Amino acid sequence: MSKQKVTTKKENKTNLFVYLWQNKWLYLMLLPAVIWVIVFNYIPMGGITVAFKSFNYMKGIFGSPWCGLQNFKFMFMTNTIWKIIFNTIFLNVLFIVTGTLAQLVLALLFCEIKNKMVKKVTQSIAILPHFISWAVIAMFLTGFLNQNGIVNQILEGMGKESIKFYSEAGYWRGIFVFLKIWQGAGFGTIVYIAAITGFDQGMYEAAKIDGANRFQQIFKITLPLLKTTIVLLTLMSIGNIFKGDFGMIYAVVGDNALLYDTTDVIDTYVYRIFRTNSNLGMSTAVSVFQSLVGLIMVFSANLVVKKVDPDSAMF
Repeated sequence: MSKQKVTTKKENKTNLFVYLWQNKWLYLMLLPAVIWVIVFNYIPMGGITVAFKSFNYMKGIFGSPWCGLQNFKFMFMTNTIWKIIFNTIFLNVLFIVTGTLAQLVLALLFCEIKNKMVKKVTQSIAILPHFISWAVIAMFLTGFLNQNGIVNQILEGMGKESIKFYSEAGYWRGIFVFLKIWQGAGFGTIVYIAAITGFDQGMYEAAKIDGANRFQQIFKITLPLLKTTIVLLTLMSIGNIFKGDFGMIYAVVGDNALLYDTTDVIDTYVYRIFRTNSNLGMSTAVSVFQSLVGLIMVFSANLVVKKVDPDSAMF
C-alpha cells in the first residue's frame, strides 16, 4: 500500500509538471497580474498592525509600542460614528439598488438595437462618463447647483425661490445617486450585455413562435437567465458596503460641515481624523473595521444565497 501511495504521488507530481509545461504561455501571461496583486494587495497588509499600535513616525511601524484596541475604542467613543456608519450603509444600498436597475435597463435597451453602428455609438456615449474625473464632474455640478447656477436661474424664472444646495443636506443623497448612475451605469452594462449575448437564441425563436412579445421574452427568459449574474455582482458590491465613495463625495462637496448629516461617510471621517491629528493608528483602525465588516457581510450574504439558490452562490 505504501509503495502504491508513493507511486501515485510521483505520478501526480509528474502530471502537474506536464500540465504546467503544456500551458506555460498562459501562466506566463497571468504572471504580471499575480505579481501586481501580491505587491499592491498582499504585502501592504502588513500595515494592518498600525491599527494596534500607538504609531510614532520616528520609531516606524515595527518600533512603535503596541496599544491593543485603544484605536478602535476611540472610534466608537465618537458621538457621530453611528450616524456616519448609517450614512455609509444607506448610500451604498441606494447605489447598489439603483445602479443594478439602471444597468439592467440599459443593457436590455442596448440589446434591442439592431443597427451595429448605432449600437456602438450609444454604448460609447453611455460608457464615456466612467472615464471623466470626479473633479471635472464637480466643477460642472457647481455651475448647475451654486447660488447663481443654472438650476436656481430656472427656478427663479418660474417664480420660485432659489435653493441653497451647498448648505442644505437633504438634497445630497438624491444628487449622489443621480451622479453615481450617470457616471457608472453605462460601464456596468458591459457584464450584462456579455451575458445576454451568450444566451441561446433558440429560446427566443421558440418564444416568438409561441406568440410571446418582446416584454414577455424579457421577463420570462432574459431576466431569469440573468439571475445568477445579478446575484454575483450584488454579492461583490456588498463587500464594499462599508466603504464610501471618497473620490465622489470629497470632490463634489469637499469638507462642508453643513452637509455632514447626509454626506459624511466612514472614508471622509478617516481622512478628517488623519488630517486633523495625523494619528495613523486611529485612521488605520477605522479602515480595518471597514474591511472586516465587509468581509463578514459578504460571507453572510453568500451563506443566505447558498441556502436559497446554491447555483447563484459565489463559493
